[in-house]
Amino acid sequence: MQLSKKEVLEQANKACKNTLMETLQIEMIDFGDDFLIARMPVNSRVHQPDGVLHGGATVALAESVGSFASHLFIDTDKFFVRGIEISANHLKSIKAGYVFAKATFLHKGRTTQLLDIRVTDEADNLISICKLSTISLPKK
Repeated sequence: MQLSKKEVLEQANKACKNTLMETLQIEMIDFGDDFLIARMPVNSRVHQPDGVLHGGATVALAESVGSFASHLFIDTDKFFVRGIEISANHLKSIKAGYVFAKATFLHKGRTTQLLDIRVTDEADNLISICKLSTISLPKK
């Protein structure tokens, strides 16, 4: 039985309970054949001292959505996913609202995956560009 999009997103968000994703209020909101989108509120919880979005919170959002995207597209009965490298270029600051991270596959291999993650604000301004490499490892 194949799950509906709503059921997949509900399960993904349920898996975030009691994790960093819940702390940062990251929510998976949409996915397709080769992408996953998450959003995170920008407020004092994710600010750096001068009141703008902390780059570390942005990278946590990017790694979360990228790793989840890899997780969605593998056989989770046989494999688990781990991030192995992430890079980020922060291009614009934001003080309030939401940021959206869209993870898109550049490479979807059996063992390694490479994702491009674009973080934008509500007006679709580019905030950060991230690149994430993940690895699928066999469960023992």
